[in-house]
Amino acid sequence: MVGVPADAFWLALALVLIFEGLLPFIAPGVWRRMFSEILKLQDGQLRFFGLLSLVSGLLLWWWLI
Repeated sequence: MVGVPADAFWLALALVLIFEGLLPFIAPGVWRRMFSEILKLQDGQLRFFGLLSLVSGLLLWWWLI
């Protein structure tokens, strides 16, 4: 059971990379427009979405463990 946490980490990283690569591969124009809209956000808005993502991830992690 020693290798399970490391395996879970690499599996999670692989899933993140797969999901992150889907939109640029399937619809690069849509991805480019979304990215340009993200660049227009203020620092506070980006921090809010970052905080929301962190809290959501931590709650999901806590719920699963």
